[in-house]
Amino acid sequence: MTIHLSEIHETNGAVASTVRLERDSLGEREVPGEAYWGISTLRAVENFPVSGRPVGSMRSLIWAFGSVKCAAARANTALGLLDPKRSAAIEQAALEVRDGAFDEQFPVDRIQGGAGTSTNMNVNEVIANRALEILGFAKGQYEELDPIDHVNRGQSTNDTYPTAVKISLASALGDYCEEHLLLIESFAAKADQFAGIVKVGRTQLQDAVPMTLGQEFGAFAETLREDLARMKELAPHLKEINLGATAIGTGITAHPEYRSLVTRELNELTQLNLVSAHDLVEATSDTGVFMLLSGILKRSAVKISKICNDLRLLSSGPQAGFNEIFLPAVQAGSSIMPGKVNPVIPEMVNQVAFRVVGADATVTMAVEAGQLQLNAFEPVMADCLLESMEWLTAASRTLRTKCVDGIEANEPVLAKRMEESVSIVTGMAPFIGYANAAKLAKESLATGRGIRELVIEYGLLEADRLDALISPTALAGVPVPAL
Repeated sequence: MTIHLSEIHETNGAVASTVRLERDSLGEREVPGEAYWGISTLRAVENFPVSGRPVGSMRSLIWAFGSVKCAAARANTALGLLDPKRSAAIEQAALEVRDGAFDEQFPVDRIQGGAGTSTNMNVNEVIANRALEILGFAKGQYEELDPIDHVNRGQSTNDTYPTAVKISLASALGDYCEEHLLLIESFAAKADQFAGIVKVGRTQLQDAVPMTLGQEFGAFAETLREDLARMKELAPHLKEINLGATAIGTGITAHPEYRSLVTRELNELTQLNLVSAHDLVEATSDTGVFMLLSGILKRSAVKISKICNDLRLLSSGPQAGFNEIFLPAVQAGSSIMPGKVNPVIPEMVNQVAFRVVGADATVTMAVEAGQLQLNAFEPVMADCLLESMEWLTAASRTLRTKCVDGIEANEPVLAKRMEESVSIVTGMAPFIGYANAAKLAKESLATGRGIRELVIEYGLLEADRLDALISPTALAGVPVPAL
């Protein structure tokens, strides 16, 4: 497939009118004159018309790559391998890339062959051409400053790409952890709000024993808190990088001191406390940390989805369902049923979870598919993991602000159900015997008479003792605030 230049480059809505000729080992191609990318990027755009989602849409990855290239320029300059004039231009261009000034100049598809080479070269070309512009030269005058000889000095895709991916994932994980914590706090606040509201607990969708609505929401908060701990435990593993490994981990073409210098410079730029891997050969071929992260994200997504299932069930109705809580009404629910309001926010979160579970399967297979000294499938891992975290972060924020924060209890329904429920008989079983308790439950269900009434009638317990056993404190194990 040969791509038409007008399909991939426009300036202010107008198709580029000038071109420049660039060369690589495969031959010559025309590149739009205004483009900061070059021939390698052009070939990649032609070769990978897959998802329609460009690398430039991965803001955290471009931020990370700009940091890597700036750090590399500084390290090479300190080692006398890059002259200060070129270095200053490369640093400025890399920082501009890092800060988002050229995101539209990264048109390569997120799904690509070559272990990320196309992304690395896209970055090299954009930084080189911007640096040339800073120095007063025209784009494409690579004899003055070259994408590979200068911007990519001492580097390989095989160390820059995984390093940038890990930095972007560490940053994205930090964002998700912050939003996850806010969601935990929202559920915890509801647990406090509902602490004194007794309800029927259920197992296997059948009435079980009494509890409070506060306990139910407190459990939601705690289960999410467990996942936050797991994510924080993983974070340091994303900060072990192989920059300086070059092709397979031997450091070929890089100065012996480059590895330590570039890691120090990168830490100054990212403030992430990155560490160089102990064994660069192993670090270049091993992608296990991506599978570990994917598994934790799947666990988090599945557990949030389960909570959303509960919210949908507890709010079902309003007449023929549980109708125990009210979710905020955020939009009309039907084009045919007047007045219907659906639990659309939890439903959205469910679907995000489904996508994350599918992404985990993709990451698992991509990790398994690595061969010998390199895994060529990191692009799809990066795509899946960054998308999963972006979606989970947005879904968690939306769930908190448009649903959980506004949940209210349907106290009249909950109180009525507790009055009618036979579930209170469980608390009496140790005092009247299991057989008597079962008999009372069956009779209550058959006749509609209350448990308390039957216990008194059969003389199984004194009224004072009975009232103590069926008090909210005894039933749910927590005191009810005085009104």
